[in-house]
Amino acid sequence: MHTYINDLFKICLAAGKEIMDVYQQDFEVEVKKDDSPLTIADKRAHNVIAESLSKIDATIPVLSEEGRGIPFEERKNWEQFWLVDPLDGTKEFIKKNGEFTVNIALIDGHYPILGVIYAPALDTFYFGVKGEGAYKLTNASHVNVANEEELVNQSVRLPEVNESEAINVVASRSHMSKETEEFIDQLDGKVEVVSSGSSLKFCLVAEGKADYYPRYAPTMEWDTGAGQAIVESSGGLVIRHEDGERFYYNRENLLNGWFLVKAK
Repeated sequence: MHTYINDLFKICLAAGKEIMDVYQQDFEVEVKKDDSPLTIADKRAHNVIAESLSKIDATIPVLSEEGRGIPFEERKNWEQFWLVDPLDGTKEFIKKNGEFTVNIALIDGHYPILGVIYAPALDTFYFGVKGEGAYKLTNASHVNVANEEELVNQSVRLPEVNESEAINVVASRSHMSKETEEFIDQLDGKVEVVSSGSSLKFCLVAEGKADYYPRYAPTMEWDTGAGQAIVESSGGLVIRHEDGERFYYNRENLLNGWFLVKAK
């Protein structure tokens, strides 16, 4: 397996610790220019991740939500880069519902080749490597592993067996868009809606707990890179709504179009 995974596991645990330190206190919420919320937890996690990634390999640049101002002229020729969302699901973090994550993906030639997602409040770590499979590790902060082989051995390979007879679709129960309703209507069979915050929606598909995740609303590149790596490593697909092509990264405009995530 790729040599970065155990390093990324440790980085996620360290970033998660910073996030949970803030989570268990009262904290202030700033509003960014795009009206999205920002907390000190976002900043603390970003600092830990950026510093740690530079120690792994200083030649690989980092594109992070909290360092998004890198001009396209500078990054357009990047062959590889880390794509990071230090705290995905800030709204869930503020609500204190536990459904927020740390996302790190390695993009190579515009496509994710590995990705990790850590949900610190749930203490669950997901990881996927191109050609090597996708995995889930529970009680992650209590697991002591010396290398990637041990990490894999203590994890569950995805997808897990799904015995549901219904077609499970990841969607918002309270704010379902017209396009999502139309997608569900064209499915053949009984449909059940499952819901989750942040990039955990991708993880539901990778786990086999959901068959589809139609996303007919805006996201940014750092919202999807790690999730795509994990879904694809589990055998699933992440495709663009407009043409059914595989989702790709490091575009001039970092705003994602609509997409569909499909289980294996």
